Amino acid sequence: MGVAFGRETAMATASLIDSAKREPLWTATKKMPPFPPLQEDLHADVCIVGAGIAGLTTAYLLTQAGSRVVVLDDGPLAGGMTSATTAHLSNAIDDGSFEIERIHGQEGARLAAASHTAAIDRIEAIVQKEEIQCDFERLNGYLFLPPGESHEVLDRELAAAHSAGLSDVEKIARVPWRDFDTGPCLRFPNQGQFHPLKYLAGLAQSIDKGGGRLFTRSHVDEIQGGDPARIRVGSHKVTAKAVVVATNVPVNDLLAIHTKQAPYMTYVIGARVPRGSVPKALYWDTDDPYHYVRLQSVASGSHEHEILIVGGEDHKSGQADDADERHARLEAWSRDRFPMIEQIEFVWGGQVMETLDGLAFIGRNPLDADNVFVATGDSGMGMTHGTIAGILLTDLIRGRENPWAKLYDPSRKSLRTLATFAKENLNVAAQYGAWLTAGEVDSVAEIVPGSGAILRRGLTKVAVYRDDQGQLHERSAVCTHLGCVVQWNPAEKTWDCPCHGSRFNKTGQPINGPANSELPLGS
Repeated sequence: MGVAFGRETAMATASLIDSAKREPLWTATKKMPPFPPLQEDLHADVCIVGAGIAGLTTAYLLTQAGSRVVVLDDGPLAGGMTSATTAHLSNAIDDGSFEIERIHGQEGARLAAASHTAAIDRIEAIVQKEEIQCDFERLNGYLFLPPGESHEVLDRELAAAHSAGLSDVEKIARVPWRDFDTGPCLRFPNQGQFHPLKYLAGLAQSIDKGGGRLFTRSHVDEIQGGDPARIRVGSHKVTAKAVVVATNVPVNDLLAIHTKQAPYMTYVIGARVPRGSVPKALYWDTDDPYHYVRLQSVASGSHEHEILIVGGEDHKSGQADDADERHARLEAWSRDRFPMIEQIEFVWGGQVMETLDGLAFIGRNPLDADNVFVATGDSGMGMTHGTIAGILLTDLIRGRENPWAKLYDPSRKSLRTLATFAKENLNVAAQYGAWLTAGEVDSVAEIVPGSGAILRRGLTKVAVYRDDQGQLHERSAVCTHLGCVVQWNPAEKTWDCPCHGSRFNKTGQPINGPANSELPLGS
């Protein structure tokens, strides 16, 4: 694609993107079952904070094992980053089997592949046992190269996949697309996909039926380990033998894990295509940033149509404000490969927590009591990592051995990631320079309805949002985690912290950790 064509495509399609729904396909096509807020003191065997896939899977498996479980979430069920997923179920590790083997060794790579394979199998087993109608299906995955990249990348990855136990991965001539020749690719058989909210709604109903207690709109203010663990929600508390913090990013510590993972925004478009025009499969390229593609059938009256889901264009959270351009570039990339695209129906974004070594942190929280557990670091594989968390944490809490425990231990360190550690944390340190810069605007009069900007006021900075009615909402621009200056995200209408990934809604309430309290009122 030439530069001029790409620019014209982006300009021509901007209006199509503007007319799309700015929400994930999943939330537009499935309403989650409601549960009440916590209004009493309770005791449980395990209290789980966070009702995304990691929290609900853990709750389901513990309930099935006979544990008394309480689940708390400050929003609706699966209302956080789980609802922003593209829901690939894969044992093809995002960072690549070769990279996982380099960092974790051959046995670590084997365990990583086995754990993701087991996660897909467990999801399938739960779907069958609980009879959850969530569009689950098995299908192939294809890893292909961007134009100009050496074929040696695929050969290296093929050898590493086989070494990791994925012996059925094979190199074939091309991805089975009609209108675009990708050249050689790797085929990963027996991958999976589903509708994540339909699945989690079924899980929640099974938890409830099995005696688990679920509470939404219940913001956890404090978590303390010990005998018992204490979890405070306003004037109420839950005591438990163990607590699991499954809030995507832990909200119960300052630094123990946050220096070992980095937040990245990723962007998604959902484009309508004629049924059967694209073979149903998972697709990933090796570009930087890489692209990921799948299909989802959507009911439309008495008929169904297909949505092609394309993601990519990642950047460090809070360090770019060009989401519409990134969505337009995704559309241009997609139209090159899928000229049958009819219209863009959905656009959204989500935050991915990339760990330094490509695998999630699941287990006992470092520097905390032995009965405090965390699940974080989705590394672009949130659905399988979240399911792994449910399996592993259930075993740890129930006192059972699990071969994955050391691999996912949140306390782990690796000399092979020192360079990445230094790079990411130098980037964090540089963000504090925003304290010394001018505001983005000189006056609130420059802020148009429906947008926000940072204003300098004396020695501090203020995050100012003007709603659609023209009313101003002023908050301190200082993140309540570790004092970084937040940035306005115009696509998601959120205040994003460029240091450790905290996100706040347009009026300053926290929607993603590690910050757990709202931005103070501006002054």
